[in-house]
Amino acid sequence: MRANKIRAKTIDEYLAALSDDKRQALESLRNTIRAAAPRAEECISYQLPAFRLDGKALVAFGATANHCAFYTMSGVTVEAHKEDLKDYSTSKGTVRFHPTKPLPATLVRKLVKARMAENAAQQRRAADGASRRG
Repeated sequence: MRANKIRAKTIDEYLAALSDDKRQALESLRNTIRAAAPRAEECISYQLPAFRLDGKALVAFGATANHCAFYTMSGVTVEAHKEDLKDYSTSKGTVRFHPTKPLPATLVRKLVKARMAENAAQQRRAADGASRRG
């Protein structure tokens, strides 16, 4: 269960409802994501703070009662970086961390760039398929 029980309309509202340690960890994560994907737009998706790029979901983050999480929204990305993520609890598309031990910015940047490449490849495949059908 997420620590944030209100239905936030903005990332700032979501963060405001968290404890100081979780808010600080997630604000840092948010800033790293912004720097790695400056064209991405912030949004709330599935009641979580998220980023969209070119209309497609990129990444999200959030807090639960016991940890914070970074959602790559892709099992492919988590699997491809499993060695980098070996010190974290992961599941398909999710990296969990304690707010006192936030994800390193270099790792977040790497994961965001991987997601951007994955989305771009999907868009290229979709465009190629459409041009063949057309």
